[in-house]
Amino acid sequence: EMTHHLGYEKGDPAGTGTGNSRNGRSTKTVSTVHGPVELDVPRDRNGAFEPAIVPKRSRRLGSIDEAILSLYSRGMTTRDIEAHLKEIYGIDASRELISNITDVVTDEITLWQNRPVDEVYPIVYVDGIRIKVKDKGVVTTKTAYLALGVDVDGRKHALGCWIQDVEAAKFWHKVLTDLRNRGLRDILIACCDGLTGLPDAIRAVFPDTVVQTCVVHVIRNAMRFVSYGDRKKVAAGMRAIYTAPTLEAAEIAFKDFDKQFAAQYPAAVEVWRHAWNDFIPFLDYPAELRRVVYTTNLIENINFQLRKLTKNRGHFDSDAAAMKLLYLGLRNITSHRGGPSGTGTWGWKQALNTLVVLFPGRIPLS
Repeated sequence: EMTHHLGYEKGDPAGTGTGNSRNGRSTKTVSTVHGPVELDVPRDRNGAFEPAIVPKRSRRLGSIDEAILSLYSRGMTTRDIEAHLKEIYGIDASRELISNITDVVTDEITLWQNRPVDEVYPIVYVDGIRIKVKDKGVVTTKTAYLALGVDVDGRKHALGCWIQDVEAAKFWHKVLTDLRNRGLRDILIACCDGLTGLPDAIRAVFPDTVVQTCVVHVIRNAMRFVSYGDRKKVAAGMRAIYTAPTLEAAEIAFKDFDKQFAAQYPAAVEVWRHAWNDFIPFLDYPAELRRVVYTTNLIENINFQLRKLTKNRGHFDSDAAAMKLLYLGLRNITSHRGGPSGTGTWGWKQALNTLVVLFPGRIPLS
């Protein structure tokens, strides 16, 4: 590098009178994945030499930063990473340094949160995970809400993540407006788990969207009130409701369910009654489409992996710190689940044909 900078080899008479020459070396130690390495960095008399392989003031080679980001994105705390680097590589890296290294994704997060999205997503799933965040000196419980869209090719994409301490129509209206400003023009079916204010906000921003409650969530919520010995019997009663071929058949099955279990498990019956209006759109779908919108398990699988990352944290110091880990986790999950193009949806072609018939003119055909 110095030879290239000066234009002549060391000791070459051609360098005489050029106005610049070598001026000894300085020693510094850099951290690498092979342990600390001591380097002799050449200097020039004019002080204009800028090393490219190991830049000035650099104390770590790039692979160390990548290793730290990889460990952090897999849920290791800064304290754990500090101990790991010391044990494996003999590197002294303070928690402050590790935090600074992971902060490099801040701009990347901003770009991700504001990137353009497709104009139409036939199905959008919304769900959330609870996290603890320090807010104004007090640790409070907040929820990180994740929106996952299925595009017309059946590929799933994380559209965004938002951290909020309360569910309200105003918050959801802001989220949906944000998606619309990023290019989203239509959602055919929005599948969610009775999040407060979300159905009304969806209907306000995307008035033609059908809001569908997650059937599996309804079943789980009802099962919370059922004793273990009666679970199979109650599950069979609920199965008759959500597998009914028509709305009329489902209403008859629900009446039977109410008659059979209302006295013993009134809360379980009330769960179904409360979710009924957002459940019944499901009954208009043929079997091919029901399999796709039956549950938000897809987004729950991602949330499960995110919970594994956040459970090691007692709490986050700020929303930004929580978002940093969630984003790195999502990025890591995406890289293993189909890459930037997202992951496919089983049975999508049959579902897509059904969607074209049920929602004429709303899915681009070219």
